[in-house]
Amino acid sequence: MGDIKRMTIHHLGEQRYVGFNEGGQQILIDNSAVKTGPSPMEALLAALATCTAYDIVQIMNKRKTPLSTYRVDVEGERADEHPRRYTRITVTHVAGGAGVTLDALEKAAHLSHEKYCSVAATLNANIDVKVELAEQPVGA
Repeated sequence: MGDIKRMTIHHLGEQRYVGFNEGGQQILIDNSAVKTGPSPMEALLAALATCTAYDIVQIMNKRKTPLSTYRVDVEGERADEHPRRYTRITVTHVAGGAGVTLDALEKAAHLSHEKYCSVAATLNANIDVKVELAEQPVGA
């Protein structure tokens, strides 16, 4: 049997929910008129971005080219009809560091999205992967 993950979600009123995992960590999901957290669909984008970011940081560290700057921009295009699922998601990795090349970053991104990122593998959407080298901070 595989690894089982569990979350318990509590309704806080309006369209606001707090979820707890078995370790007690929490996430606030909010689709109310006045939002105090991301919506469920925004949280899904965040889950995809952080899943692949984790992979890429690990891959680049193993290749002895750690990232000194890194961010993931993610954009989801939703269907007009219900269920309003994401039909296309664009994930852009912007990273840089000593010895980091565009080729190495592209290889790490594609390895993550095609092999390691379980969130990407779970989604029923076309996921476009893009990478960019970040501008280095002064003195780097």
